[in-house]
Amino acid sequence: MLSMEKIYLAIALSPLAGSLIAGLFCRRLPRAAAHWVTIIGVGIAFGLSVLVLHDVLINKAPVYNQTLYTWAAVGSLVFEIGFLIDGLTAVMITVVTGVSLLVHIYTIGYMHDDPGYNRFFSYISLFTFAMLMLVMSNNFLQLFFGWEAVGLVSYLLIGFWFKRPTAIFANMKAFIVNRVGDFGFLLGIAAIAYYFGSMDYAAVFRQVPDLAGQNIMLFDGVQWSLITVICTLLFIGAMGKSAQVPLHVWLPDSMEGPTPISALIHAATMVTAGVFMVARMSPLFEYSEAALSFVLLIGAATAFFMGLIGIVQNDIKRVVAYSTLSQLGYMTVALGVSAYSVAIFHLMTHAFFKALLFLAAGSVIIGMHHEQDMRKMGGLRKFMPVTYWTCLIGSLALIGFPGFSGFYSKDLLIEAVHYSTIPGAGIAYWAVLSGVFVTALYSFRMLFIAFHGKPRFDQHTREHLHESPWVVTAPLILLAIPSVIIGGLSVELLLFGDYFNSSITVLPEHNVIAPLRDMYHGPFNFILHALGGPAIYLAAAGVFAAWYLYWKNPGLPDTFRQRLQWLYQVLLRKYGFDEFYQFVFAGGSKRLANRLWRTGDVLLVDGLIVNGSAKMVGFCSRIIRHLQTGYLFHYAFAMIIGLLALLSWVVWR
Repeated sequence: MLSMEKIYLAIALSPLAGSLIAGLFCRRLPRAAAHWVTIIGVGIAFGLSVLVLHDVLINKAPVYNQTLYTWAAVGSLVFEIGFLIDGLTAVMITVVTGVSLLVHIYTIGYMHDDPGYNRFFSYISLFTFAMLMLVMSNNFLQLFFGWEAVGLVSYLLIGFWFKRPTAIFANMKAFIVNRVGDFGFLLGIAAIAYYFGSMDYAAVFRQVPDLAGQNIMLFDGVQWSLITVICTLLFIGAMGKSAQVPLHVWLPDSMEGPTPISALIHAATMVTAGVFMVARMSPLFEYSEAALSFVLLIGAATAFFMGLIGIVQNDIKRVVAYSTLSQLGYMTVALGVSAYSVAIFHLMTHAFFKALLFLAAGSVIIGMHHEQDMRKMGGLRKFMPVTYWTCLIGSLALIGFPGFSGFYSKDLLIEAVHYSTIPGAGIAYWAVLSGVFVTALYSFRMLFIAFHGKPRFDQHTREHLHESPWVVTAPLILLAIPSVIIGGLSVELLLFGDYFNSSITVLPEHNVIAPLRDMYHGPFNFILHALGGPAIYLAAAGVFAAWYLYWKNPGLPDTFRQRLQWLYQVLLRKYGFDEFYQFVFAGGSKRLANRLWRTGDVLLVDGLIVNGSAKMVGFCSRIIRHLQTGYLFHYAFAMIIGLLALLSWVVWR
């Protein structure tokens, strides 16, 4: 029987092995071999992850926290590679490998005719490995390795179709924006290494209560709480990875990559890394109410304002992308009110129905011959029934329809914010509550425009339009099942038991789970309780508004658009973030680089050093060449002058 250490190693390394085989031999392996070797690798990881989850959830296995080997040592600071397997890790590795496995299978159909087929499978398997190393780490060094690895592979995947200028722009944008966040993240890790003297989670967390009152001076005369500074810097990294305002601008543009990677990035891997990291760092964040308030307000702004942008999008993938931004805001709000377990619970349920929505959008794109504009669709329900019903299930889960997975996670999240006393919780509560209406509006707007009404595509598309092959629809069906049932089945185990006790720390004054526990009396009773609150009715109002505006009376949105042109333009331009960054950062960097080039390269290097030295040599040579004329009498005259000068000096002395 395999030891648990070997099982953990197999979970992390089997996707890496599949990636290396498919990548190193991509030109020699047949396509079937490339997808089978990576699917088997991720399948092994998923099977073993389920085994680990069962061991932690049912058998109550103790926390595994072991160092595998020491990578380096600098004085007293030791850099190690190791695994931390607890309740939080078990949930994350199961979600990551489960969604990744279905995405791998889906990719067989979606990328069937792509010339980079083998390379793509290598990349997505490597992406899975990087995320597993991140969530399984027991120290900040390995966390940073996984953090940067998912960023690197996402750069490769977003720009996978590298012949498209838009794809290259998108992957560069994602890379640069994430480097901004990662700079803060790295500073936070450096501060931990400096003040705590260790990179190991357990060693750092043990010292937090002792250092909670320590202040540091960042500026002359201004004292800052050490824990607040560290938590703020770490969260800046999370803002980049989990696309929180104002570092959110890369995520919608990542739609330039193939749909399978959009599903993988947006559902279970890269964008959830920041949420996971803050939950893992709960022993730090609990000792800084200022940092929690900052997290809360950033999440609230992202949840509400990014959802509004989804209402005006016409690209079917971008609607789902802005939905991801909004839902990440919900998770971040939960982190800000110390409801870390609720944030992870919503992360888990969201991973299934968001992957389902992305893959359903990809199925539509396949059927429409890679057309993504919803205004050119309509009536697809008759042609693609499996895609339609699975997309409907994903949308119902997203808006929190009673009984679906998203209902339990989203409603409990809103209730947790309502009970919180963290500064800014009142603003966040109204933001996430209003976001329920917005979510229902853009979700069913997409559904009604794409699948209902009259067909708006040409005759050629109509003749060739049909349901996607089984390798595409099978993952949709498999994702639809947990999108319906996983929330009701796991809510009591994950939130109201002791499952996360060994993973998450919450101080008594921040505990918003206790009143939720008192309120919860089973899945059915919670549905009855929710009927007395506003969230269900706001979701119903959003669905009704979408039905009336985009199916019953589709000409009405144009009227609103004309009367509220200023608001439409604000949303269409995404609040001007892209223009601001383009002008201030991208344009400013270009202007600064141009000034430095003219001053440093043209004036100093070329003008003074290179050309200047050449001109000086030329000037001196023009003078000196008169001393070497080749005439004997010139040399005799020079010798006489020299002799007279020498005699004069001797006589004078």
